[in-house]
Amino acid sequence: MQTVTPAGYMAKRVEKPKGFNVTQVTDVYSVSSHVNDNFADYVNFWKHNGYWLFDSAEIIRSVADDNSISLDGTSLFYYEVHEQEFDGEQWLAFDPEVSFTTNVIEPNVKVLGGFDVVTFSAGTSPECSPLSCNYMANELRTNTHCLFDSFEETLTSVSNKLFNNSEPGPYRIFAVYSTPWPSS
Repeated sequence: MQTVTPAGYMAKRVEKPKGFNVTQVTDVYSVSSHVNDNFADYVNFWKHNGYWLFDSAEIIRSVADDNSISLDGTSLFYYEVHEQEFDGEQWLAFDPEVSFTTNVIEPNVKVLGGFDVVTFSAGTSPECSPLSCNYMANELRTNTHCLFDSFEETLTSVSNKLFNNSEPGPYRIFAVYSTPWPSS
């Protein structure tokens, strides 16, 4: 994979997909929360980093504990983001939002689930993952988690403007990893 940056963590409720015409998708690991919900509407707690994710699993657990939010049934994901975003015509560099500290602690164990394309029209939090939100997995080859298998395939699909008519960009590429919850 080209240059990537640790972006952070999110606890999500992984759902079995509805509305897909393909049998290979058995669950959805999308970065966005349109198909698989985040553990909470977390933004108002102001504990996220400049990528609008969390620097560690412990911060998620602390937010949940402090606000009586159950993490039962959630899966923990770790993300890395490609250094550039595609504006529909060209690849451009971007940075995390500087008003938030970003100091991601990488997990000891991570299992690559695949690569997601995510929209950021507001430039802040992840918005839409067109592979699942717009059912583009019905047209494009994805793996069982509704993600691309390789970075190269993802980069080519975005560069060839296959996502330009799905949702407003820019589009960012994320590596999506599942990771176990650390012992408390």
